[in-house]
Amino acid sequence: KETKGQFLIDHICNHYSLMEKDYFGIRFVDPEKQRHWLDPNKPISKQMKSHPPYTMCFRVKFYPHEPLKIKEELTRYLLYLQIKRDIFHGRLLCSFADAAFLGACIVQAEIGDYDPDEHPDNYICDFKIFPKQSQKLERKIVEVHKSELRGQSPAVAEFNLLLKAHSLETYGVDPHPCKDSTGTTTFLGYTAAGFVVFQGNKRIHLIRWPDICKMKFDGKTFYVVILQKEKKTVLTYHTSTPAACKHLWKCGVENQAFYKYAKSSQVKTVTSSNIFFKGSRYRYCGKVAKEVVEASSKIQRDPPEVHRSLIPHSRSSYSLNKQLIINMEPLQPLIPSPSEEEEEEEEEVEAPQEESILLSLQNDVNSSPVPGNSPSRDIEVMPDLRHDGEDPLKEEPLTISEQVYNPSASLLPTPVDEGVEMLFNSSLRAEGERKDGDSFEEFDADEHAFLIAEEEELKEARKALNVSYNFLMGNMQLNAFLKSFSRLVLVALGLLLVLLPLLLVLLESDIDISFLHDIRQTPEFEQFHNEYYCPLRKWLACKISSALNVANRS
Repeated sequence: KETKGQFLIDHICNHYSLMEKDYFGIRFVDPEKQRHWLDPNKPISKQMKSHPPYTMCFRVKFYPHEPLKIKEELTRYLLYLQIKRDIFHGRLLCSFADAAFLGACIVQAEIGDYDPDEHPDNYICDFKIFPKQSQKLERKIVEVHKSELRGQSPAVAEFNLLLKAHSLETYGVDPHPCKDSTGTTTFLGYTAAGFVVFQGNKRIHLIRWPDICKMKFDGKTFYVVILQKEKKTVLTYHTSTPAACKHLWKCGVENQAFYKYAKSSQVKTVTSSNIFFKGSRYRYCGKVAKEVVEASSKIQRDPPEVHRSLIPHSRSSYSLNKQLIINMEPLQPLIPSPSEEEEEEEEEVEAPQEESILLSLQNDVNSSPVPGNSPSRDIEVMPDLRHDGEDPLKEEPLTISEQVYNPSASLLPTPVDEGVEMLFNSSLRAEGERKDGDSFEEFDADEHAFLIAEEEELKEARKALNVSYNFLMGNMQLNAFLKSFSRLVLVALGLLLVLLPLLLVLLESDIDISFLHDIRQTPEFEQFHNEYYCPLRKWLACKISSALNVANRS
């Protein structure tokens, strides 16, 4: 029960023989469907709010700013798997040409050089690389694979993918859905450069780490305090739940510490509030990016063997898609059951940050896009994918820039006991039917239904309820004030209990300890002792003696 998260992280990295482990972390989802990173310094049992068995995912937590500085091929391969996963879930925004190059790198790494005897004309159709890929994109991937990447080994193809991916705006962005002060849906994220904000498919803000003074949150509201050219600005965003807001704040604290500072000793404890005894406190305790790069340069060992997952070619589309994603978990210590593998993928499908229609390619810009796929929903959406790609007569350029950056385009529940069939039975709505911020409404669907039912039952007592509500709101505000005031009183009493005995020892005792002696020799202490303390002590002694005399006479 007291085993800390660092033990599990070290155990996995030791099993994989992974030395550059500071880029990685373990992610899990609580019963309220909120994602968390496993805290290395806290017991695992205290972080898990659900019942065992627990489902956890080994993921890239901090994306390397410069893949060239990664020392070992094993680390690059694991980063490649994460990028391939990001591409599949539509989290990597790129142009048509970049999408074709990324897809060709994945194909080259999976099957090697093009061989006309082994690969039919439509061999790219068996690879599900993007959430929605047209025939035009597949033809471009074939062209790049045949001509530009011939002769490259899997390691070289993976490295070329990393070089291209790290130059994109959404590289390393784990999007957090929010609403800004005007109610517009936005997605917040953190990169090696700083704090980024997306609306639609456009990056509207990039605030570099040195310009960010403080990040804090209060309930569902997240604040970013910026200081640029001696001008202070505060950006405000609203999340769906307080837990999501705290997770957003904690991720920001960790990313700022990892990318901004030169040494881990410079990292300080951060509070989520301006009042020191209120809010959450957190300190990032791992290595920072510069220390990780320095440690990587000092690795002196024979590189470990990398076991890549090979994909058979004679697979149905759905089976192949499923295998592609499951094989992103390399070198499993134990072979999990199929249900556990499906649950791991379904957990990522449910999370609002994991899916989008970013890389959905369509011929008609005005047509409504289809929600992003997951491996578990390929059977449902496959007819739409083929339909959108079967128009070879249209030759106008296809772009991705018209698509909307919306990783929460589809929100499906994560089945726990029912199994993967629950996903196939869930109905999908077209993206065009969704209103702005629809994902937040779905988070609170049960609560809204309960409130509506309650309203219908209590229509006759509405006036009395309004009076009671106003009375309760007043009590809540009063209780909040009393709670804050009680905290202040407790802190003041704690300080008095610590400082008062120390002051009495300094003023009244003759204990000759070095640090006490040094304090007594300071001019400030002598002035306080002679001008304030001694007169106060004489005055108190006179008052006490006079009170005792009066008592004796009576």
